[in-house]
Amino acid sequence: MAKVLIVDDSGVMRKNIRTILERAGHEVVGEAADGREVLQNYIFHSPDIVTMDISMPHLDGIEALKGLLKVFPEAKVIMVSAIGQKAQVLEAIKCGAKSYMVKPIEGPALLAAIQKVL
Repeated sequence: MAKVLIVDDSGVMRKNIRTILERAGHEVVGEAADGREVLQNYIFHSPDIVTMDISMPHLDGIEALKGLLKVFPEAKVIMVSAIGQKAQVLEAIKCGAKSYMVKPIEGPALLAAIQKVL
C-alpha cells in the first residue's frame, strides 16, 4: 500500500480523502493546508504519492507542484480540482502532475488513480 501526503486547504476534503485511503489500506503520512507546506512535508514524510488541491491560499497547487518537482522530479502528484478548472488541470499535467481528480472525489476513482500512478 502507498504512503500518501494530502494537500488541501479544506479540512473536510482532507478528512474525506484520508477516510477513502485508510479504508483501502493506504497510509496517510501527512497533511498540509497550503501549497507553502508541500516541500517541507514531502521531505519529512517521504510519501509515495501526493494528492494536491489546485486552489489554495498563499501558494496554489500548480506553483507548489512546480516547486516540488524542481527539487524532487520523481514525485508522483495527483492534482485535485473543482469543476470548471479545466485550464488549470491542463497546466498541472503539463507541469508534471501524473493524474487529476475532479471534486467531489469518489473513492473508487481516487483509488484507481493512485493505482495507475504507482
